[in-house]
Amino acid sequence: MYYYLILYFLVGILQDFLLTLNWRFIAKEKAVPAAIFSFIVTITSMLVLYNIITQLDKERSILTIIIYALGVGVGTILGIKTKISLKK
Repeated sequence: MYYYLILYFLVGILQDFLLTLNWRFIAKEKAVPAAIFSFIVTITSMLVLYNIITQLDKERSILTIIIYALGVGVGTILGIKTKISLKK
């Protein structure tokens, strides 16, 4: 019944994990990986926003946004803690 909440939580994790890695690639001036991650994050963000606006009723939308935001927070932590190799 509430499978969509788990889905939004996981998408929030994925989105901000990729966004955090994107910022790390930008900081290291790695243009191609940064562009790829930017594209994926933008598509994900727009799909989530579209689905929340068009598919959920008023009561479920609030809870979904909160769950999604929790996933985003977890994704940030994972993105920061992940070791990535950025050799020049």
